[in-house]
Amino acid sequence: MNMITIFFVAAVALLFLTGIYALIASRNLIRVLISVEILTKAATLMLIFAGYLTGQTALAQAFVITLIIIEVVVIAVAAGIVIGIFRHNDSLDTRKIKNLKG
Repeated sequence: MNMITIFFVAAVALLFLTGIYALIASRNLIRVLISVEILTKAATLMLIFAGYLTGQTALAQAFVITLIIIEVVVIAVAAGIVIGIFRHNDSLDTRKIKNLKG
């Protein structure tokens, strides 16, 4: 492993850990969505790098395009749910979602 590989893996790990920390520490639903975006960007970068290392860039590109499409759909649905929660509660605080029990 050369230094570029080590730095890239460290950067992706830092990005992933940042997403995990933001996901755990955040109480705002918009910040939770942004945390999920950060996590998926870290996964995307790792897929690209794995394709580069193995020499199968075409397969990695196909996986990345699939991941981006799935990510857009998930974020669109989650944003719709967040908008519905905001209209119902007038707040985006995750602690108030517990009050939505039927």
